[in-house]
Amino acid sequence: MYTDLKGKIAVVTGGSKGLGASMAERFGAEGMSVVVNYHSDEEGAKKTKELVEKAGGKACAVKADVGTEEGIKALLDKALEEFGGLDVWVNNAGVENKAATDELSLEDWQKVIDTNLTGVFLGSQCAIRYFLEEEKQGSIINMSSVHEKIPWPTFAHYAASKGGVELFTKTIALEYADRGIRANCIGPGAINTPINKEKFDDPEQYESTVSMIPMGRIGDPEDVAAAAAWLASDQARYVTGTTLFVDGGMTLYPSFQYGEG
Repeated sequence: MYTDLKGKIAVVTGGSKGLGASMAERFGAEGMSVVVNYHSDEEGAKKTKELVEKAGGKACAVKADVGTEEGIKALLDKALEEFGGLDVWVNNAGVENKAATDELSLEDWQKVIDTNLTGVFLGSQCAIRYFLEEEKQGSIINMSSVHEKIPWPTFAHYAASKGGVELFTKTIALEYADRGIRANCIGPGAINTPINKEKFDDPEQYESTVSMIPMGRIGDPEDVAAAAAWLASDQARYVTGTTLFVDGGMTLYPSFQYGEG
């Protein structure tokens, strides 16, 4: 636990399930107040709110489209109205769908880019403006992926969005470092979340995925939540512009693990 996080206020986009819900719950355990954003899963957001409160924090749930300026503004407004400020902004909302690049529709491309990349830009910009106005040394955490580094055929739009998130985050980290505003990415690998349930329920696909992970197991949402809590805390006060991979070694070229090649 990080005592400096107690009483701080966070916005977590895409907080109705999976990684967002787990990070929100961990923030609650740290004694934080959390604005839980959701797009359509109201019941999921309510459950996350209950988890945060049960863990010891405060929470409210807000429906908003993070790919729009109006949606992002609604999240900041709620943080100010409900809790009186903002210390940490987590851009977690993301979508993906599989499609061969030659068959990928512009609509599907745009949907992924709007949420995964434009949403990160808008959320980060909103947080930066607030931190500058209040002369506050805040923290921005952007959810990237191992696919900011590893190409992913049939998910070109997703990989492009995550590659964009990486360099965008490095850029704002450099741009605002002298103002004490930190920006970092978390790059999850294979994590046992609802979006992966169907794939991991298939024994063949599960084993195929595990074979790409040097540590030999699928990660848990709590592993990502622990990384978010550390990055948000003063323990990471000298860390900015980096990606913290939470991937069991997936980005380490696992085919070379036993000296082959």
